[in-house]
Amino acid sequence: MDPIRRNILTTGVAATAMAATTPQVFAQQTGQTGTTTRFYEKGPVKIAYEETGSGFPILMIAGGGLNSTMSGLVRTSPFNPVAEFKGEYRCIAADLRNANEGQSSGPLDVDRPWDSHSDDHLGLMDHLGINKFMVMGFCIGGPLIWNLIKRAPDRVVAAVLAQPSGSRPEMRDMFYEGNMTGWGAELMKRRPEIAKDTVDKFLTKMYRNNPDFVITVTRDFVRNCQTPVLILPDDIPAHPYAVAMEAAMLAPKAEVSMYPWKDPKERIPLAVRQIRSFLRAHRPATA
Repeated sequence: MDPIRRNILTTGVAATAMAATTPQVFAQQTGQTGTTTRFYEKGPVKIAYEETGSGFPILMIAGGGLNSTMSGLVRTSPFNPVAEFKGEYRCIAADLRNANEGQSSGPLDVDRPWDSHSDDHLGLMDHLGINKFMVMGFCIGGPLIWNLIKRAPDRVVAAVLAQPSGSRPEMRDMFYEGNMTGWGAELMKRRPEIAKDTVDKFLTKMYRNNPDFVITVTRDFVRNCQTPVLILPDDIPAHPYAVAMEAAMLAPKAEVSMYPWKDPKERIPLAVRQIRSFLRAHRPATA
């Protein structure tokens, strides 16, 4: 790593501490964010989503792994990103396809697990008439964001990765095993037409075939990525600090928050201010 690059990042941390079928949409109910839940449909896929606020669009991806839902942005995030940013931005959130507590559904694409979720996100943006957008994601939002940048580098103008998931060398099967006994077992109860073998193939492709680093892209991809990213590291088994910091050191347009930023809780407003500054710095004049 270039020592100048390393010094710049270290200084930044110190400073911070200071369409196949015609899509359809219809109203459903008032959701967690106080707005109407709507549905975007494309073939066998049905995605529940909500919009709040106005301005340049931000796609917000909740944590919770494969059980990522819109309500998670309110219930489980360190701060409520919709409440924080709806005054300046058009905040768009969706339940991940087949999240057990969500309303989105569709087939398990055993050959393209990550890309199937990116299909849903990009399809929703197309449906809403949005070309360029920002992304903010928690937990599984990290790998999903890297995949979105890979899939649509000209559309994702900036990204915030908060407590991003990553792969630990000593715990390569953690995501596979946890999802087989958790998310997958519950999904099969709800959808008896989905066989255990299908869930196994889906999770194997998702988490075992390329179990390194940020899971969805390579180090070379991150090293050459020209999309501005702000990374807020965590350090629990599913959110390894080392992986988050390695990505921050490799990405040429990366910024990184102080660490820890969630504890004590009095630090969270400082992290939110850094996110706000980052978004404003990279917000285009028009969508």
